[in-house]
Amino acid sequence: MDEILNNLSLYGYIILAVYSFGGGMLALAGAGILSALGKMDIATSIAVATAANFVGDTVLFWLAQSNKKEVMKYLRKHRRKIAWTNLLMRRYGWMAVFIQKYIYGVKTLVPIIMGLSRYDFKKFVFLNFFASILWGLVVGLGSYYFSSAVRAWFS
Repeated sequence: MDEILNNLSLYGYIILAVYSFGGGMLALAGAGILSALGKMDIATSIAVATAANFVGDTVLFWLAQSNKKEVMKYLRKHRRKIAWTNLLMRRYGWMAVFIQKYIYGVKTLVPIIMGLSRYDFKKFVFLNFFASILWGLVVGLGSYYFSSAVRAWFS
């Protein structure tokens, strides 16, 4: 077990960055717990996850906006999620950028659907920047401060 924890503390930031590029909630929560154990640094973990999450969503938006026909081919299997995502965007508008960070299953689809629509790229990047920061702080600090309950559960 110690060897696994040492490897995670050695390669944890790289794993966190790669995983956060496409989502990252579980990885950031794990990094928060490892930070509470003294194996990682919570500030660095939040910064890495936030930056990777911001870049990942921005890239998804840009790819969808610049390659609409190619992207639509891959979305045919996910019609239910697309419909739900459209409802989310209609109901909450710009707040959908913030909300989508916490919903598994549509987290990747919201930037893609917004990219396929005529949503403004600069506005999305602006909102996504602040949504990524808020997401990183909520998930990172939440897992860091509540890790004692998780450690007690596994003990």
